[in-house]
Amino acid sequence: MLFSALLQVLVLGASILVHSNPLPQKHTFSSQTLEDVSLRFVNNSGICETTPGVHQMSGYVDIGTNMSIWFWFFASRTSPETAPFTLWINGGPGCASEIGLFQEHGPCTVNADGNSTTLNPNSWNSVSNMIYIDQPIGTGFSFGTDTVNSTESAAVQFWQVFQILFESGEFSQYQSREFIFTTESYGGHYGPSFVTYFDQQNAAIAAGTLTGVPIVVSAMMINNGWYDPLIQNLAYLTFATDAPGYGRLQSDAVLQKMNTTFFEAGGCMEQEQACYDAGSSAASNAICMKADNFCIDNLFIPAVGNRDSDDLRQNSSAPFPPEFYLKYLANPSIKAAIGAESTYSECANAPDRLFETTGDDARTWLPQLGALANSTLKILIWAGDADINCNWLGGHASVLAMEWYGKQRLADAVFANMTINGAAVAAIKNVDNFTFARVYEAGHEVPAFQPVAALEIFKQVIAMEQLHSV
Repeated sequence: MLFSALLQVLVLGASILVHSNPLPQKHTFSSQTLEDVSLRFVNNSGICETTPGVHQMSGYVDIGTNMSIWFWFFASRTSPETAPFTLWINGGPGCASEIGLFQEHGPCTVNADGNSTTLNPNSWNSVSNMIYIDQPIGTGFSFGTDTVNSTESAAVQFWQVFQILFESGEFSQYQSREFIFTTESYGGHYGPSFVTYFDQQNAAIAAGTLTGVPIVVSAMMINNGWYDPLIQNLAYLTFATDAPGYGRLQSDAVLQKMNTTFFEAGGCMEQEQACYDAGSSAASNAICMKADNFCIDNLFIPAVGNRDSDDLRQNSSAPFPPEFYLKYLANPSIKAAIGAESTYSECANAPDRLFETTGDDARTWLPQLGALANSTLKILIWAGDADINCNWLGGHASVLAMEWYGKQRLADAVFANMTINGAAVAAIKNVDNFTFARVYEAGHEVPAFQPVAALEIFKQVIAMEQLHSV
């Protein structure tokens, strides 16, 4: 564990021109007391965010020997001195946060040539300081020795990352800001886990049993998240039978087989329940891994069929959003400009395989999500309604099953349309600080499909408002 009293990390950025060819000068300043802990970055590379006067940094948080976590920070285009501090992490496990940056809500999109960018007017850094982090190690531009094999161990490493960041001169100013935790997909595991762990560490700091920088999350947003596999595997059957607004996705024969393999003896439901019952016992890894593989093969795969799992309206031949940014991040001059030292991997296999060994995908984080809702943390659970992968029916069923003080009120609530200039963009339920939203005509990466609506929703969350029409 990294204790902030020991973390005396000095930082210096190297400024470069937008299209300079020479390698940028990099400076590394390490802790004087902890070995191989440092913050290394390039300052104002001019890549992606080209709005005049808007600050950015990109580089590495070194949390140990050969353990380098990549980050990319963009200051807010509006009032950066007072704007919130928002974290974005993609899911996977092993999927890089440049997915969110370049395909969803970052300062720019990459053009079809793969060599140029266009400013994104709906970027979330229009209203918030944004940091994108590739975790765990092996994801995106992060590199080195990866020891993370579960959501729990990922939380511990992530706490270490933020201890270094917030103790540094570059990020210490954000300690007192609103901290918005945003994520998607496997973020249904990451969000409840990481925020719960942060809260536990904060409590230890407050009790004087731990020295560190408190990381106080003000709000959490999870779109198309994977929260409770038992509930959400059944939702594959429900969604394939009738995806609201889109109709039936699969034939009677496929649906009947899915029904059988979910409910039969030894089926998905029984195996998932066995995983839950096994808890953290020594036998649980094998039990949960077996359940996960069975349910993927017999529920998820047949539910998708020949469609794009992230957007039922597409097939896999030419999915939206396009991935022009992959060519961009493979360009040696771009990598040199931003200070990247490894080959970018969008969704790396190695981190995912480590999680597979513990059956992490088959475990539920619904109790922790419910506890956070019960604490009155500002929470938005939202989902694009064309996503099969982490479909909104499963997300809605998950939050209805949460144990918290607002459970009955959420169940009794009727969906109301949220409109922007009179056009319906989402169906919403608000219960105090908790909101569930079904976003219309959006796939798995909601802001890619509905950028205007996503930015408006983000604005309302960081303003600590219930979702409402504008």
